[in-house]
Order: sequence, then C-alpha cells, then structure tokens
Amino acid sequence: MMGPAHSLSGAAAWLGVGAAAAAADREMPWPVLVVGALICAGAALAPDLDHKSATISRAFGPISKALCEIVDKLSFAVYKATKKPGDARRTGGHRTLTHTWLWAVMIGGGASALAVLGGRWAVLALLFIHMVLAVEGLLWRAARVSSDVLVWLLGATSAWILAGVLDKPGNGSDWLFTAPGQEYLWLGLPILLGALVHDIGDALTVSGCPILWPIPVGRKRWYPIGPPKAIRFRAGSWVEMKVLMPVFMLLGGVGGAAALNVI
Repeated sequence: MMGPAHSLSGAAAWLGVGAAAAAADREMPWPVLVVGALICAGAALAPDLDHKSATISRAFGPISKALCEIVDKLSFAVYKATKKPGDARRTGGHRTLTHTWLWAVMIGGGASALAVLGGRWAVLALLFIHMVLAVEGLLWRAARVSSDVLVWLLGATSAWILAGVLDKPGNGSDWLFTAPGQEYLWLGLPILLGALVHDIGDALTVSGCPILWPIPVGRKRWYPIGPPKAIRFRAGSWVEMKVLMPVFMLLGGVGGAAALNVI
C-alpha cells in the first residue's frame, strides 16, 4: 500500500486498541489515545525504510535517504544469507527484513527500552520522529507542497506539547505499566502495532509480504503471505484509495468513539 493508506490504517488500529482497552477496564486516558494514534500512524510508514522512493526516505532529508540506503543493503544481505531454494532471486532488500514480525518486535521493544532508559529527551526524540512521519502520511498532500523545515517544526512543536500533556498526573505517561520507572514503557506498543499493520496492508497487495520470517514455509523462508491472488490489489489502485481508506476512516472513528465511551 501507499503511505497515506498505511498511516490511516495505523491510526485506526490504535484507536481500535483503545476501544478494546476500554472494554477490558484498561481505559486509555485521552492523551494516550491521541498520541498513540499519531505514533502508530507514523510507525506504519517505517517498514519502508528499505525503499529509497518511499515517503519515509524523504521525511528527514539527507539523513533518512542515507538511512534507507543502509537499511536496503542490510535487508538484502540478510535475505541472501537466509533464503532457501524456493525463494525468488532479488536485486534489493525491499519487503524483506523490515516487513517481518521479528523486525516489528525489535523496533517496538527497542523504542520502549529507549523511552525508559533515555528519559525525557529520548521520549521527545521518539515523539518528534513519529509526529513528522504522521504529518507526512496523514497530511501527505500538504506535506508534499510544504517546506521540509515547516514539517519538522510542526513535528518538534507537537512532540514538545504532547510530552508536556502526558507528563501531567493522570494523563497517561504511566498508562498500562504503573510501576516506578516504567513511565512511557507503553510507547513501544503503537510502534510495534504500526509496523505489523503496515505488513498486513502490504500482504493484501499483489506481491504479498514475508511477515512470518524467519519461520520457513515449505521451500521458502521468505514466503509472501497474502490472501488468494484473485482478491489482491496493486498498491495505489482504486481499491486502496476509494475503498480501503474510507473504511479505515470509519473504523478509526468508531474505535475512537468506543475508546472514549461515547458509544
């Protein structure tokens, strides 16, 4: 899928988690619901770090472009080192390492550890990165014609304000993980979820997605998981733009209303 659909699906997924948490008497404070949805929207772009033309490659200028080059080469090297006889020949690393459940767990766990061990500045850095990505994904038309510096300033301002809101008692810095020293441990959850939602979205397209790696399936270790090919679609097609994106908006609205006990 394309960036806007990935971001919308990520936001909708976190709002759905908020609804489930409310039903399980683990209700999210509204700042956690809002911040988590924005983080998840941004994180749903991150697996495309292996693609030099993806939205994330442009998000942070030369830094993100260089990082995409590195991740592409790393992913391709891992693919070559671990592929089985049934796996296809490839010339690049797109839709390999960063499109797996293991990668999602690693970046989600790493973000949680960074938030807990790194303190306020680490939290601000995580928020800044994902706020910029959320703007690029959810407001992609405006971001395309706007200056990168303006997008970065919006991300930095949003990160600072939202961190201040979360820090206030009862606003959710310690949501779900309540022991002393576990503030912001939950930040890794929307990042993990965003990566998984991205992978599921890509699995619906014609190429599928090797979500299960490194678990082998038959003669393949990079088996492209997906529904029957007859119901898959091409990235950026009318199915994605005219059907899936409105569905994500509707599901997100219902999930958010349920999470806030409006319905």
